[in-house]
Amino acid sequence: MIVKLICHTPDPDRMAATAARLCYSPVGAEELVEKLSDAQIVKLLDRIVDSGHLSTVEHVNFTFAVEGVSRVLTHQLVRHRIASYSQQSQRYVKEHDFEYIVPPTIAANRPAAAKFAALMENIRDTYDDLVALGVHQEDARYCLANATETKVVVTMNARALHNFFELRCCTRAQWEIRCLAEKMLAEVRKVAPYLFKKAGPTCVTANHCSEGDLSCGRLAAMTSDA
Repeated sequence: MIVKLICHTPDPDRMAATAARLCYSPVGAEELVEKLSDAQIVKLLDRIVDSGHLSTVEHVNFTFAVEGVSRVLTHQLVRHRIASYSQQSQRYVKEHDFEYIVPPTIAANRPAAAKFAALMENIRDTYDDLVALGVHQEDARYCLANATETKVVVTMNARALHNFFELRCCTRAQWEIRCLAEKMLAEVRKVAPYLFKKAGPTCVTANHCSEGDLSCGRLAAMTSDA
């Protein structure tokens, strides 16, 4: 899996803090951008993240290029509706030699891995045969597996990202999208360290787990260690 932050709002920490400060200031945003000190930015971002008043961070956007993920992952990803997505098209891109993602539980099980690889080869052959028989690739793609590798460009604002990290960095999240969330969080922390300082699953950020009986036990372990 390759995840790269390819574009973002300039100086995202300062932009988010400026939007928050504007709500309570008689001066305009342009003047605030110049006047806010680093210490004020940190204090403001801590306050708005802790309070959950995240509307002001919606002004900050981040765009990621994601490769080496499966259609299983992207079907989950698009459930996060406050975002923009552009995905590689199976209608226009030929999939004769498609790559595929192997789940760790299958890769670690030799007989299962062999069956899985054989199925992917069979799907490749079937796809090739359908196209050779005159079936357009937009219809031949119906035989492709959810494991088929895909690429996607994702844009989310900082508020949507906080929600995404809260849900998908949780150990209860499916393994592949959790890996994506962790990589995306690492990327945004490089450019907005204060805005995302407290981002992540609620057991880590808020000492709370909403999974109830399905909890992984991480919060209880953290509490007992403390």
